[in-house]
Amino acid sequence: MSKPKFYITTSIAYTNAPPHIGYALELVQADVVARYRRQSGDDVFFLTGTDEHGAKIVKAAQAAGKTPKDFTDEISGKFENLTKILHLSNNDFIRTTDQKRHWPGVREVWQGLERQKDIEFGDYEGWYCSGCEAFIFDKNDVKVMSPANFAGTPKCLTHNQVGECVKEKNYFFKLSKYTNNIKNAIENNEVEIIPKERKNEILKMIEQWTGRDGKLRDISFSRPKEKLGWGIPVPGDDSQTIYVWADALVNYLYPKKYWPASVHCVGKDILKFHAIIWLGILLSLKLSLPKKIFVHGFINSGGQKMSKSLGNVVDPFELVKKYGVDAVRYFLLREIPATEDGDFSEEKFKERYNGDLASGLGNLVARVEKLAQVTKTKKIGNEKSLIAEYKIALQDSKEKYKESLERFEFSMALAAIWLLIKFCDQEVEKNKLWEKSDKQKDIISSLLFLIEEIAKFLEPFMPETSEKILKQLKNKKSEPLFPRFK
Repeated sequence: MSKPKFYITTSIAYTNAPPHIGYALELVQADVVARYRRQSGDDVFFLTGTDEHGAKIVKAAQAAGKTPKDFTDEISGKFENLTKILHLSNNDFIRTTDQKRHWPGVREVWQGLERQKDIEFGDYEGWYCSGCEAFIFDKNDVKVMSPANFAGTPKCLTHNQVGECVKEKNYFFKLSKYTNNIKNAIENNEVEIIPKERKNEILKMIEQWTGRDGKLRDISFSRPKEKLGWGIPVPGDDSQTIYVWADALVNYLYPKKYWPASVHCVGKDILKFHAIIWLGILLSLKLSLPKKIFVHGFINSGGQKMSKSLGNVVDPFELVKKYGVDAVRYFLLREIPATEDGDFSEEKFKERYNGDLASGLGNLVARVEKLAQVTKTKKIGNEKSLIAEYKIALQDSKEKYKESLERFEFSMALAAIWLLIKFCDQEVEKNKLWEKSDKQKDIISSLLFLIEEIAKFLEPFMPETSEKILKQLKNKKSEPLFPRFK
């Protein structure tokens, strides 16, 4: 019997700047889901990568005194290195500059849209935000994409900059044809958007993007080559370059045998592209829609939005170097709300590290392993042999853990593990296991079993720590997992 397929993606990181802690959050969230699904017996494919075309890349490369290719090679290399530093279990890493793997798929999709008569050439006039690499329209303080049929100059609310008025000849994608299909798919949870607040947000956005005819506006899908030469040429028309989003979204179709995606993990700032434009493309091509779109928030630094000008951008490489990979993974998954904005500060990080990891998990494992060595006690063979109340505690944590992960509630899943850690700590203290008694060995052997289960629960979140605990249990050696930080 074949395993059920489970396909999960992150968004592909834009290579105009090196990785920051916010993207590390998305990576580890997706990795937890991928690892958990593998534990559950699924055939998992986990894809991540980099988005390397567009005007912002050209500007960033020029500022660095490099060619776009050299620049994107360097930045993409940093993102790929981050996947290794964070111990991601991704099956592949895709680059949109890969002319052998990515470009053929983009051309195939473009030609498929043409066959459906959903691509047409025409004049376009609109306000363009170079930060978004998208056309914008400011109405009632809500930013959406549309032609400029309004009075005044719009401002991009994401990048806080005035739009540039653009008049040019482009290829358009007939998004208007799929208005009702997109709306129905979201309303009926054919494409489930998590959390529900983001679903409501995207439905409101669809209303705002529609014209008087009740249809979504058709959108520009290319730019003239003289304005954007860094990208994939339009098939059959080298004078036009495929628009960066029309290019980037196609990466998800790369592992064809796994489509449709079980989960797209994306940031809230790019939900509109995934829940509207991407669905329109798929509907035109008559391809299945993704099953879920999981949307995370942003990470602030010390209560402020991260920015280079403020000097508060957190480097994930430096954080891992100082505290270790699993401590970083733990903080991101435990402290940052899965679907909301969260805050990073080194003070908060140290509190979590010392309280939960050093004094909590690390101390428990060290104490019980030391007691087992001194008393020469072995772990019980299976769950059936557990003390009755220990079995109840394990089942309670296991149920909460699974329920939380199915809902992408990473912090709650970790809380369920730490509930079991707390139970074990209390049993050590309550029974004074450092003193010899008739039940001393029975309790220690049961605690060893629970610690093994804790290690298995931790594997999706903290794979290195999980492996260390299991090895220590096997080799009967106790080593500090998390030395305290002052």
